[in-house]
Amino acid sequence: MGSRASTLLREEEIEEIKKETGFSHSQITRLYSRFTSLDKGENGTLSREDFQRIPELAINPLGDRIINAFFPEGEDQVNFRGFMRTLAHFRPIEDNEKNKDPTATEPLNSRTNKLLFAFRLYDLDRDDKISRDELLQVLRMMVGVNISDEQLGSIADRTIQEADQNGDNSISFNEFIKVLEKVDVEQKMSIRFLH
Repeated sequence: MGSRASTLLREEEIEEIKKETGFSHSQITRLYSRFTSLDKGENGTLSREDFQRIPELAINPLGDRIINAFFPEGEDQVNFRGFMRTLAHFRPIEDNEKNKDPTATEPLNSRTNKLLFAFRLYDLDRDDKISRDELLQVLRMMVGVNISDEQLGSIADRTIQEADQNGDNSISFNEFIKVLEKVDVEQKMSIRFLH
């Protein structure tokens, strides 16, 4: 039963994905098995509909935004490698990764890349800043009808007022980082993947 996943994934692909994402061999084969079980078209890619069948995403108020993060601009399918690259943002940072070679490319699960992933959930029009309207839309997704538009507007205004350092009435990525500097992003944006 579990052999289908390991036979379709070549050893060299597993090694490349290990290097790129930091996942272990067993984590990659387990996630490949999950990927193939979600791949209802059995074509080696996942569609948005495949992701929408995941119960945890279906009930998450930001589920559509999270699903969109798996798909490059203009694409409607994601292959296993793209799937793994996105999941790597949620891999916990291991102690032995914290003092790696400073000349190496930053791992996908670094604090900066985790924050960039979160920032992009809010930056709906992908213009590299979060406007009041974008913040309102995401807040509305998160709280639904439980808070009045007036209260949401007040939260959005206060958030932008606190974060906006250059007076452009929006939040840039650098301003986003500054606001979240005391937040334990590594813990809040990590999923424990079985070894």
